Amino acid sequence: MTALLTLHKAGPGITVQDGGRPGMARLGLSRGGAVDRLALLEAAALLKAEAPLAALEMAGIGGVFTTTAAARIALTGAPMRADIDGRELAWGASHLLLPDQTLTIGPALSGRYGYLTPEGGVGAPSLMSSVSAHLAAGLGRACRSGDRFVIARTGATDAGPETMTQAPRFAGGVIRYVAGPQSALFSDETRKRFRATEFRVSGAANRQGVRLDHDGAPFAAEPRAGLVSEPIIEGDIQMTGEGQAAILLAECQTIGGYPRIGTVLPADLPIVAQAPTASALRFREVSFEEADRLLRTEPSQIADLRRGLRPLVRDPRKIPDLLNYQLISGVTAGDAPGER
Repeated sequence: MTALLTLHKAGPGITVQDGGRPGMARLGLSRGGAVDRLALLEAAALLKAEAPLAALEMAGIGGVFTTTAAARIALTGAPMRADIDGRELAWGASHLLLPDQTLTIGPALSGRYGYLTPEGGVGAPSLMSSVSAHLAAGLGRACRSGDRFVIARTGATDAGPETMTQAPRFAGGVIRYVAGPQSALFSDETRKRFRATEFRVSGAANRQGVRLDHDGAPFAAEPRAGLVSEPIIEGDIQMTGEGQAAILLAECQTIGGYPRIGTVLPADLPIVAQAPTASALRFREVSFEEADRLLRTEPSQIADLRRGLRPLVRDPRKIPDLLNYQLISGVTAGDAPGER
């Protein structure tokens, strides 16, 4: 069974994203895909999917949606103001969207990227084994008002809505990283100062990377010039020519010449991607052994998230049609046989 999800009014930064295109760096194409991969895993858990589904990634603000048939949806990632026909919706939860209803997703309340995932995922043309838009590489495009997406419905519309406690990643925090082949270009004193410095997310942040501001001297590497351009990956912490830190994200280039002081663990990349402007980030170096212990497969993460699900209970004070529900059942006069 399928349905059509229509985007009636699009925010400026909505794209279709899935897990991206891993293994394409040799062709000059970075992975791309959702910048907050944890949000896709959260949606998979809420929708009882075995693997991440393609979603609509909404940067800063969402849009207005309808569907042609009843379909379950999951709202994950950065919390955004959302409602169905004026009824406020919980974030980090699954909901049922009916064909005579309108889903409105407004601005982010914290973080940067929110995700709308319909059951079965968002249907879009596949390019190089992914439906993800990779705008830096010219693959796909941003979504526009009037776009329609095919969604594969599971038919489980009678499943009750559920919610979860999302990992706190929408206001900055501590970022774990490992040293890399260029870390030794920075003196021990510089590396120690890097770990002791509180950085602030600058206004220059997008799907390619996040630049960081800090007080104090720049972080210079030795030698300052003459570095050969080398492969770079998502999570690398580069130091620009001005000694300013920048963390690469999903749509980064695949070759770079700035020295790298280390690489952020995959588990902490969602914190980087979701950190709003001016939020604080601090860095903690960990060993490769600890990094290996922290590495989790997607199926195991989905399983853990699913164990944390709980029924979404609406506050009766916020149900405008409360009296339309069967609030009491099984009541009798009390004089039936066997009753006392």
